Amino acid sequence: MPRVLRIINRFNLGGPTHNAAYLTRYLPEEFTTLLVGGPEGPHEEGSGHILRSLGVEAMVLPEMRREISPWKDRTAYRRIKQLIKEFKPDVVHTHAAKAGGVGRLAAHELGVKAVVHTFHGHVFHSYFGPVHTALFKNMERFLAQRTSRIIAISEKQKQELVEEHRICRAEKVSVVPLGFDLTKFRADQQAKRSLFRRVYGLAEDELAVAIVGRLVPVKNHALFLKGIKQVQDRTGKRIRAFIVGDGEERLRLQREAESLGLTQVQAPGFNGHGFGHGVNGKPVVGPAQVTFTSWIKEIDIAYAGADIVALTSFNEGTPVSLIEAQAAGKPVVSTRVGGIENVVHEGVTGLLCDNNDAQGFADRLMELVENDRLRTNFSNAGWDQVGARYHYARLVDDMAALYTELLA
Repeated sequence: MPRVLRIINRFNLGGPTHNAAYLTRYLPEEFTTLLVGGPEGPHEEGSGHILRSLGVEAMVLPEMRREISPWKDRTAYRRIKQLIKEFKPDVVHTHAAKAGGVGRLAAHELGVKAVVHTFHGHVFHSYFGPVHTALFKNMERFLAQRTSRIIAISEKQKQELVEEHRICRAEKVSVVPLGFDLTKFRADQQAKRSLFRRVYGLAEDELAVAIVGRLVPVKNHALFLKGIKQVQDRTGKRIRAFIVGDGEERLRLQREAESLGLTQVQAPGFNGHGFGHGVNGKPVVGPAQVTFTSWIKEIDIAYAGADIVALTSFNEGTPVSLIEAQAAGKPVVSTRVGGIENVVHEGVTGLLCDNNDAQGFADRLMELVENDRLRTNFSNAGWDQVGARYHYARLVDDMAALYTELLA
C-alpha cells in the first residue's frame, strides 16, 4: 500500500489548502496519506473548517512559516526528516515554495522513492527585487534536480517554468489543474443572492462588483479601486464594490479609497464567521461605494450576491476566485497574467486586460456594467468552462495515476 507524505506551506484559505485536502481525502484506498503543514499567517484566515468539513486530520508544524527564517526553517527540516523516518513514505509531495524547499531536501537526503512538487504559483516576478528573484530561481533549479516530477497547475505556468525561467526541462513537468467541489456554487443561488444583498443593503437596481482574495501587494487591489472610481464617474448605473478578504494591505487600501473620493464602509461585527447577523430585515452596514467585508467563509453566498467578479493581480498561478465565480455563473474581468488565460475563456466567460493597465481594466469593467446581455451570456457559459475541468474527481484521478507511474 503506497504511503504519501503531503506537505503544504500553511493552512490558510486558498487553493493550495483545498488541493491538498481533496487529495488527502479522496485518493484511492490503496494510498495512505499523512498531511502536514504550517499555521496560517498573522493576517490570514485559517482553513481548519475546510479540513473538518472533509473529515481530514492534519498535523500542524509551528516551525513551518511562510517567511524565511533560518532557525525555524532548520527546525522544520529536522521535523520533516523525523516524520519521513517514522512514516516511511513512498511519495513525498510538497505544495508551494517553503514546503517545497525543506520537504524536498529532506526527502532527497533520506532516499524517498518519488519526490513531487506542485507550483501553486511562483515568486519569479512581482514579489521581490532582481537580486532576491535570481536567488529564488537558482534555489528552485537546485531543488528541481532533486525532484522526480514537478506539477504545474496550468499550461501557461509550465511554459513559464520551462521556457521563461528555465527551472527544469519540459519532460520533468506534468500539468495537473486544481480541483474543487464546485457544486455548492450552483445550489440555492436565488436564496443566497437575496441573503447577501439583504445583509449589505443592496437595492435590486444596484450592481455588485466583488473582488475576492488576500489583501497583499501582489493582488494589486489598488487597480480595482481605480477601475471602480472610473466606472462610478462614467456610468449612469448604480454600482457597489465589495472587497472580500483581509490582509496586510487593508489600511493602505482604505487610504487609497479615501484619496480617490470613494465612500467606504467596514463590516463591524460581521467578519466572515457567519451570515447570522443583520438578516432580519436590517443590513449589517449602510450603503457605500466600497465595502470591506473581511473574510467570508460562506463564500458561495458572496458569489451569489455579486453581479461581476474581478481580479487585478500582478501574478497568478490558477486563480481560485475566478474558477468559483464562473462556477457560480458570474462574468469576470481580470488582468491577463499567469494562468488566468487557461481559466477564463476570453470573450466567452470574461474580459481581460493587460497587467496593471488601469484604463484597460476600467474599460472592460465599464463594458460589463453597461451591457446586460453580455453579462447574461458570460454567466450562462461559466459552468461549462469550469464544471468538469476543475472538479476534484479529475484532480484525484490524475494524481493517483502520476504516483502509480512514478512508483512503477
